[in-house]
Amino acid sequence: MARMRRPRTGRRTASVGVLVAVAALTAGCSTPGPMPTPTPSSSYSPSYVAPTTQALAPLTGELVDPGSLDHPSLAAKIDNHVEARPQAGLERTDLVFEELVEGGLTRYVAVWHSDVPKEIGPIRSIRPMDPDIVSPLGGIIAYSGGQYRFVVLMQATDVFNAVHGYSDVADLMFRAADRPSPHDVMVRAQALVTRYDGIDPPKQQFAFADDVSASSAAIDGTAISSATITFSPASKPSWTWDDDRGVWLRSQLGTADKDAHGDRLTATNVVVVRVPISYGLGVPKTELIDSGRAWVLSDGKVIEAHWTKSSRTGLIQLTDDSGASIRLAPGNSWIELMPTSGRFSST
Repeated sequence: MARMRRPRTGRRTASVGVLVAVAALTAGCSTPGPMPTPTPSSSYSPSYVAPTTQALAPLTGELVDPGSLDHPSLAAKIDNHVEARPQAGLERTDLVFEELVEGGLTRYVAVWHSDVPKEIGPIRSIRPMDPDIVSPLGGIIAYSGGQYRFVVLMQATDVFNAVHGYSDVADLMFRAADRPSPHDVMVRAQALVTRYDGIDPPKQQFAFADDVSASSAAIDGTAISSATITFSPASKPSWTWDDDRGVWLRSQLGTADKDAHGDRLTATNVVVVRVPISYGLGVPKTELIDSGRAWVLSDGKVIEAHWTKSSRTGLIQLTDDSGASIRLAPGNSWIELMPTSGRFSST
């Protein structure tokens, strides 16, 4: 099991040399003009260069000791009902995908790799878009069950399914006595990753700059103090820039969103992906194999982008208005899968 790292509390930067910084600056520059629609390529892969004495954390772009993250990522379907808050472990995620579910509410697909907590949760049931979100990561997905047809979709992927109530993981999931049902199923996350540590670690999902100042938003973006993402009248997460800490602070419906320790949830990057929603399966389904507009928030700035995802296992590609890859700042990211009927606004 890899050495665990302390939770993030602020800005993290790392330098990988002058040549890489120049390359990142060059790739991030853009010329104003109409937004193109890039053609998805099956050969796409985010580029990076790291010193031979250090390795790049594939989900955060931070520099780590070689071999320290040689274990699978753990994704989990995390509840976001008001009775599920505060959730356990969200403050230590590498990635969080927020998606629309029934009733205008949202749930998370949270992903841990760099820093796996002892326990996470509460977990809830799988949805039809989750295979498209998790498949590029491989690793493990933990959830509480779900409609049989959706469970079958998830089990048809190359991701290991850890399902509450199944005998192979029965000792790794439990109902917390201090949480109301059904918002009470928790996961022994470290033990789960250790048991299946023979599964490959994830591939890099996004392009990263070598430090915050070289991120695409920092170079070409517009300064903002806050942003709101409207999923529905019932779900309006917002982010406020904290310049002292170098992070975005999360709120829900105007209230500070806090972790189980009472601290505000934060992100280095917030990626807003505008996605169509279908209802043919009887529940809202985020159609992620598609393309559209996106907004990337880093270093107190926002840059407009274009996103594409060509297949279930394909990566989400982010490009600027010149067609160059958008580079995120090193650190954790929240990906807001905002419906096309929703609204992104910033001030």
